[in-house]
This record gives sequence, structure tokens and C-alpha cells, in this order.
Amino acid sequence: MILLISDLHLEEQRPDITRAFLRFLRERAVQAESLYILGDFFEVWIGDDGMSPFQHEIAVALRQLSETGTRIFLMHGNRDFLIGQAFCREAGCTLLNDPCVVELAGERVLLMHGDSLCTADQAYMRMRRLLRNPLSLFILRHLPLAKRQQLARKLRNESRTQTRMKAEAITDVTPAEVERVMAEHRVHTLIHGHTHRPAVHELTVNGQPVQRIVLGDWDTQGWALQIDEQGLEQAPFALEAEA
Repeated sequence: MILLISDLHLEEQRPDITRAFLRFLRERAVQAESLYILGDFFEVWIGDDGMSPFQHEIAVALRQLSETGTRIFLMHGNRDFLIGQAFCREAGCTLLNDPCVVELAGERVLLMHGDSLCTADQAYMRMRRLLRNPLSLFILRHLPLAKRQQLARKLRNESRTQTRMKAEAITDVTPAEVERVMAEHRVHTLIHGHTHRPAVHELTVNGQPVQRIVLGDWDTQGWALQIDEQGLEQAPFALEAEA
């Protein structure tokens, strides 16, 4: 069994999501061969050197899972693209490139966070190119922690404000870009998160039937895509009530 999740946006202010995730690790992920986390695992990440006790707690939980034999793979999202190898070593997980082609159940599958598919949002794409530039990443990682925290709050607030103001079509993926990346990587299945619009889309690329699977975000409920001998199934589940 293989499990894929994304967009948990873990933070101390949402203990309900944290409890649900820890339960998910204990009860479901422990039975899986692999767990893939496709970005925006944390609501914000200012650098491995700025990890909070809460973030260390999550790393410990992942390490405990990895020690049972479940392989854990993590991909950057737009909120936590500064996660580095120090966190991955502590958590016992492997950092994936975005995009990344993997073999799942004998099929080549393209995994992405999904934000790079939203090319109609030109302002966001400009900001993404700026922030992901190697020089920008170097500068960000070497800013004082207080400055990084201030910048993270500013970017998060601006993102929330701009998203509310943008048309739905702008904040969703661009169909032509989906077709382009699927054709480029020669795959029939694309799995991504980011848009918070869980669904399975049947498409045609180069005359071939393909599918785009969008992972659900964890907010009012949790989501996980499970791949096993029965096929693929994504289903929501209730967040754990407060003890």
C-alpha cells in the first residue's frame, strides 16, 4: 500500500490537524510501504535552523514511522520550500524534486506540488521564480531568524489577501501547462496538491487518455490517496476531536 497526502499546513494554531496527522501515522501510514507528502506540509518554514519545538515533535513522529519500515518522501510546497536536509535527516525522510517521476504500482507517475501549474497567476509565478532562484535561497537562508520570521508573516498575509481577490480560474492549474508537463515526462498519471480542490480529472494528451489526480487539503477534514492492489482511491476522513 502507498499513501499520498499534501497541504496539511501544520502549525501549532491547528492542534486538531496535528492530532489527526499523528493518528494517521499510527493507524494508517504504519501499514504502508511508502508515504508521499507533496508539499505545504507545514504552514510556514523559515529554515531548518529555526525549527520550533512543535516542528521537532513532527520530525520525531516521522522518524518513528520510518523506523517501522515505511519509506517517507517529502516535496517542497509554496509555504515550506526552505525545508532542507537537516530536517529530512531528523525526520528520516527523503526530499524529492518538484516535479518528480516515480513508479507507483508498476506505473510511471508524475508527482508535483502543483503551484508551478498555475501559470495564469502571473504575479505569483514571478514571485515564485524570484524566491526559488538559487541566489535568493542563499540570501534567505542566511538572513537573521527574526528577519525571516517577519518576511514569512508578510508573505503569508499578502498571499491570503491576494488569493481572496483573484478569480478562481487564476488560482487553479492551467490546462495547457498540465498537458505540457505530462507530455514532457511521458506519463499517463499526474498527482499534485496545492489547489485544495480534490478530484480526478480525465484528460487526453497526445491522443492518449490520462488522468490528473488532485490531493485534498487538511482543514475541515483530512484527505489521503491510497494506492493498493484494488487501485487508487482518495477519501476524506474526520479530524480527531479534542481529547
